[in-house]
Amino acid sequence: MRARSSLSAGQREELVALFEQGYSYWAAAHHVGVGVYPVRALFRRFLLHGKLCLVEKPSKQQYSSEIKKEVVQRHLAGESKMDLAREFGLSSDQVVGYWSRKWRKGGDDALKLKPKGRPKGSAKPKVLTEEDKLRRENERLRAENAYLKKCGT
Repeated sequence: MRARSSLSAGQREELVALFEQGYSYWAAAHHVGVGVYPVRALFRRFLLHGKLCLVEKPSKQQYSSEIKKEVVQRHLAGESKMDLAREFGLSSDQVVGYWSRKWRKGGDDALKLKPKGRPKGSAKPKVLTEEDKLRRENERLRAENAYLKKCGT
């Protein structure tokens, strides 16, 4: 389970036990006294993985653009998100919908992995010649002079 989940480990275990008894996510959420949306997400993972939805994964899985493209094409061809998520071992069926939306907006390029970290800075500034340095200093001094005249000093 994610570290940023609003459900505690005990609540998740209690909710999974209620799911196994046949409770809907809405009824289970009200029985435990927690919000419906995180319980719905847990319920969808429960339908996909069973009790394994309680196991915390060590790291975030990354998929190649080819796998994403295949999943999207099969989803657009009519296969259900749940079946695709189960077949490809995705954490949730909502991942399939997310990839499909990205593909509709940006095509195949939208499914490619983005480089991590901060983008590299722009190219190093070019070295100024002595003449350019003098021109810049001259402009700065003119601006300073105009400012001082305007202030009346």
